Amino acid sequence: MARPFRFGVNLLTLESAEAWREKCRRAERLGYDVLLVPDHLGNPAPFPALATAAEVTERPRLGTFVLNAGLWNPALLAREVATCDALTGGRLELGLGAGYVKAEHDSAGLPFGSPRERVDHLAHTVAELERLLTDTEHRPRPAQSPRPPLLLGGNGDRLLRLAARHAQIAAFTGAVQAPGKPEGALQLISPEALEERVGAFHRFAAEAGRPTAEAQAAGEETAGAQGAGEETAELNYLIQMVGPTGDRRAKVRELAAYAPDLTEDQLLEHPALLLGDAKEMAEQLRAHRERFGFSYFTVLEHNMDALAPVIEQLHGC
Repeated sequence: MARPFRFGVNLLTLESAEAWREKCRRAERLGYDVLLVPDHLGNPAPFPALATAAEVTERPRLGTFVLNAGLWNPALLAREVATCDALTGGRLELGLGAGYVKAEHDSAGLPFGSPRERVDHLAHTVAELERLLTDTEHRPRPAQSPRPPLLLGGNGDRLLRLAARHAQIAAFTGAVQAPGKPEGALQLISPEALEERVGAFHRFAAEAGRPTAEAQAAGEETAGAQGAGEETAELNYLIQMVGPTGDRRAKVRELAAYAPDLTEDQLLEHPALLLGDAKEMAEQLRAHRERFGFSYFTVLEHNMDALAPVIEQLHGC
């Protein structure tokens, strides 16, 4: 049975306190299930922004999408997470990533390191958060037990293995560092390559003894204590563009220069681009759920209104 759709919006700008509150209220009215804040210098600080969002909304979950682990000390982060979860009434979903923008580390005076070093630090952070937040003696205590749900995002094998072992939500970037471009400049991989990445995640989850959608659909049991009593991980994808249009192929031609390695047909099939009228977009999301297993979709703030008619069509599906 397909997991029901969830929709999140990544809120990027802070003009004033009241404008922020009204934006959060509007996202709830539009049907969004999760209000998210990224972790980039120049954007709002995630935890106070989410605590404020909780005060003016009732239904949506609240999440970081995603914290740059390299900017955080694990013990201090555990305090922030527990405090925010308590202040939001147990609505927090903690998203973590390894970080990919070198300029931000330079601005903060923090080492950027190699990809291996960044994933090593992320793995250390995950382990420490697990230890601290599940310790009943830790203060403050999070509202959720044993800890808030964990989202891990990435594309490479090591990060997908980490997500397969520890995360309740796996977020797929569907992108890699662009060759010859500054650190942090990403380019889309093909739908076929993205499908392979999802398959790798399921293999890693099976190796870790955790349940997978494929195994549950086949009625198979998973071995190992880690898998006992757990649900399959929810799979997330960040939609880069929501483009209402009467001619999807013409719209793709306008975007071809941004993905020169992909064909028009590949772009039309790619979950990073949602193009067409509301009915066509809803059909695309159903197809992505069937093909990739993605049921939790996130959009950027500037696409919030454009996705609303699609959310209305897919509510409860």
